[in-house]
Amino acid sequence: MKKKSQNICRQASELVMQYRSLAVMSVYAVFYLIAFYYLEQRDVAVHEINLGIDEYVPFCEIFIVPYLLWFAYVALTVVFLCIKDKEESDRLVAFLMAGMTIFIVVSAVFPNGHNLRPKVFERDNIFIDLIRHLYMADTPTNILPSIHVYNSVAVMIAVWRSRCFAGHMVIKTLMLALGASIICSTVLIKQHSMLDVLLALLLSAVMYSICYKRTVIRDKRVSAARIK
Repeated sequence: MKKKSQNICRQASELVMQYRSLAVMSVYAVFYLIAFYYLEQRDVAVHEINLGIDEYVPFCEIFIVPYLLWFAYVALTVVFLCIKDKEESDRLVAFLMAGMTIFIVVSAVFPNGHNLRPKVFERDNIFIDLIRHLYMADTPTNILPSIHVYNSVAVMIAVWRSRCFAGHMVIKTLMLALGASIICSTVLIKQHSMLDVLLALLLSAVMYSICYKRTVIRDKRVSAARIK
């Protein structure tokens, strides 16, 4: 019985190590959701975010579709890479966790929100119904920087770099197109300000230089060697 228990423990340990990125991300997701829920429930003064250009961004309800697809877009990519490309999945998970942690810290010390959502809807269709449900479930607070944008960029980078998608340009193009549409959706359904998007892109650039630093240096050396 004792030997059997030891074998089970060993197998479980090996399984966790094999899919370590997925295990780490799963544990972190619990922490993140608890922290996010706490921040959403706080009764504090909120700094209003408005870039000015937000007034000229049209409301387009059909973009609720890519906005909601974001959840599967990120989760399935993480799972797929954890199984097929462990090196890339390690970088992706580190990228995601770093940005999401910074978001939690920013939300904690600088409570923020916007007042961009339409007061009334001019149309009534299934997309509007979905947006109504989204608005009820997700308040327009703690939006800076946009995690929808940041995580989408992280996935796009991972998809572009991963050897799993090499030679599959159609799939890679579709994944990048979906990521771009998700980014656009954040402002087109009035979930985020343009400032949220711009800061998420800036944070993505900073975190890329950190998480992919060694890879970037290696790629530059390889390119230089090929030129010679």
